[in-house]
Amino acid sequence: MISRLEQAAGAILILFVLLDVFLTVLYARAGTGILSERLARTLWRLFKPFARLFGSNRGKVLSFCAPSVLVSLVGTWALLLALGTALIIHPALGTGVRYSHGDTPRDFGSALYAGATTLSFISEGDFVPATMRYRLLYIFSSLLGVSVMSLTLTYLMQVYTALRERNTFGLKLYLMSGETADAAELLAGLGAQGRFESSYSVLAELAGGAAAVKEAHHFYPVLALFRFRDAYYSMSGPISVGLDMVGLIKGALDDEEYAWLKESTAVTMLWRALLMQTDILDDAYDLGGAAAHGEPPDAATRERWRHRYLAASERLRSAGIRTRADVERGIEIYSTLRADWEHRIALIAPAMEYTVSEVDPAGAHPTATEGLPDFRNRLTAIS
Repeated sequence: MISRLEQAAGAILILFVLLDVFLTVLYARAGTGILSERLARTLWRLFKPFARLFGSNRGKVLSFCAPSVLVSLVGTWALLLALGTALIIHPALGTGVRYSHGDTPRDFGSALYAGATTLSFISEGDFVPATMRYRLLYIFSSLLGVSVMSLTLTYLMQVYTALRERNTFGLKLYLMSGETADAAELLAGLGAQGRFESSYSVLAELAGGAAAVKEAHHFYPVLALFRFRDAYYSMSGPISVGLDMVGLIKGALDDEEYAWLKESTAVTMLWRALLMQTDILDDAYDLGGAAAHGEPPDAATRERWRHRYLAASERLRSAGIRTRADVERGIEIYSTLRADWEHRIALIAPAMEYTVSEVDPAGAHPTATEGLPDFRNRLTAIS
């Protein structure tokens, strides 16, 4: 009776691992993994307080978290499959499974070794099946082990491919803003001399990139845990730039001349994709939906947004872009849109150990514009 319960437990454990592999690798949706997502969150919670012990180098320590999650996940799947197979083989040691070099040991360590051998984790085994039932088990386990490992390797390749695309998106926005992470600088470049028509395809490409990055995080939640030193590689940085740019398009640009741009599909898609991305990150960092619910902005925050709008409008005008004549109406629209996303970044950025000033320098300090003229003067000198 006990041996049957042991074998039943082994079969259940194997099925549990297979279900987690299916949900993580093949079904691939955020929030569906049984073991994988819990393991990722647990390691993240352990890494954060440990990283803070290193002070200014905490970011470097956190950069090891996501790779550690992937290594731990592969190792855990392998170990649990070996353990499940060992539970099935253990009662059969000496009968259905025998040692090929003498008397068959019957301890669980030997069963674990035999179970790992059947999964092809070890190239040569000393325990051989003596009955047809266990010969079939060995064949099934071998196919299972090879299949799971192949799927796992494919999954790792896809994760790093998606990571490269995400980083490319973040770097592209950063470079297009003149390495300032300022949405006004990016928008001024897209609409130089008021000509947005020629660069609309670039805006549409950015919107498509934002949608692709959002879906990549939906397929591979572990992407959210990859942290790099530069804030523009974090999703909170590109999200801030993209959403701020939409706010400026809607609020600062002249209605009569740029109505077509304000209502364009590209602008709408960019806004929606980046907002949806914040929901994905909220779940990944286990914020409990807090990022979607912000408090009404206080007077100091609204004044900061006002300064941000005025500084950005001035930059747009200097690029030959016609801005809204009714400044107060523009500030109202911009502030309403900014109220939809700034509180999200205020939670998501610290969750990855970035400051808001790092991911949104222009919005955090709207009156500190010294860096922008320097950048434009360098370009002028080069040309």
